[in-house]
Amino acid sequence: MLNYILIQSLSIILFEQTQTVIVLTIVVIFFAVLLILGVRKSYKLKKENERLDKISEKLAKEDEEKYEDFTDGHMYQ
Repeated sequence: MLNYILIQSLSIILFEQTQTVIVLTIVVIFFAVLLILGVRKSYKLKKENERLDKISEKLAKEDEEKYEDFTDGHMYQ
């Protein structure tokens, strides 16, 4: 009888431990997926930021170019 109670209590403990391990595994997988998605999003945003910086620099250079008066040599002056 004592053996039966001991085995039963041990099996309950092992069952609870197995459930705990399964739950922790699911939680780790969930947060790993979130981490991977976050890193991927960060990488995409960095690339987009670099692309926009290049466009911004190009537009700034176009604005800084000196205006050249093309009417200096016109014959109606």
